[in-house]
Amino acid sequence: MRIATPPWTPDDGASRSVALQVLINGPISRSEIARRLELSPGSLTRLSTPLIESGLLVEVEERVDGRAGRPSKPLDVVTDSQHFIGMKLTGEEIVGVATDLRADVLATTSAPLTSRDPQLVADTIARVTRELAEHVPSVTALGIGIGGLVRDHSIVRSAPFLDWSDVPLGSMLEAITGVPTVIENDVVAFTESEHWFGAGRGLDRFAIITLGAGIGYGLVIHDDIVVDDDSGLGLVGHWPLDPFGPLCPAGHRGCARSMLTQSAIGQTVSIALGRTVGYDEALDLAERGEPVARRVVDEAGRGLGRLLAAVANLTAPQRIILGGEGVRLVEVAREAIHEGIHGDRDPRSRELDLVTTPGDNTQWCRGAAVIAIQRFVLGKRS
Repeated sequence: MRIATPPWTPDDGASRSVALQVLINGPISRSEIARRLELSPGSLTRLSTPLIESGLLVEVEERVDGRAGRPSKPLDVVTDSQHFIGMKLTGEEIVGVATDLRADVLATTSAPLTSRDPQLVADTIARVTRELAEHVPSVTALGIGIGGLVRDHSIVRSAPFLDWSDVPLGSMLEAITGVPTVIENDVVAFTESEHWFGAGRGLDRFAIITLGAGIGYGLVIHDDIVVDDDSGLGLVGHWPLDPFGPLCPAGHRGCARSMLTQSAIGQTVSIALGRTVGYDEALDLAERGEPVARRVVDEAGRGLGRLLAAVANLTAPQRIILGGEGVRLVEVAREAIHEGIHGDRDPRSRELDLVTTPGDNTQWCRGAAVIAIQRFVLGKRS
């Protein structure tokens, strides 16, 4: 594969700020860029002209805004000038996408994991990378999202579903593929994807809740993601929802992990019905009105509503975005979720702005690609 690694902008100061505004919000008018960055028209012209001359930014089709005077020529980036690969790593498979500079998906593929040995996993990731690279002219960077603790955007400190501890996955992949690689916790990556190109774009603060094999939580405040050394531990899974609820593996009764994960819902319905029931079947049964499944799913829905209310009460987000492979619960248990929210919210408080994203692995992979895009346009992640 051909690797593209030239710097995105000539410096990391005001010129980069202009380019980032166009990348994230474009096509965008010069007047709007100047307003957002508090620049004079002359300063913006001085900064944007070299970016246009270099081909980084382009003037796009004229747009008439209804006011007198010359039509505006919004600025945009050339989205197919750079390409990225993002992957979601689970205990059973690797799912990957190739994207353009705005994380629009151009190709997808997947491969089963026949072993959890780090070197064999790295070899499989490299093979998937080569397959995706066939669909784009070149690859600028590779991003990997993983459910676990990640250090220095390169070392997997802990990934229980793979039985990994302190695996230098980033350097292993760069040695095999030759592609700059960034490793990140998958919820952090998903949050950044919604921050730059999704339902959180342009918001000062928003929260993420993901549902699936685990429960994830992300937060953006003042246009910056909140992360620390504990990001990746899944701490929101310990949040108490029902003092009479089931026990989780850590011994917590009625916590988010014991009530909202796919396995928890499937297992609870299975025990009640005396046969094995998977997550999707449990939701299907609830939709058809099967009493046991309906009760379990509604209990989970009320618990999710309480979790959403807690997030809203503590962080006052403008929006809460729900995602993950288990997000179908939001639709099936909608009424119960609103019961849980309203039970823990002041009746004078505003209605929550809830947005549900698709629950397929493509969204996780797109998040990993955004982490790779950020590495390219921002430089080494801090």
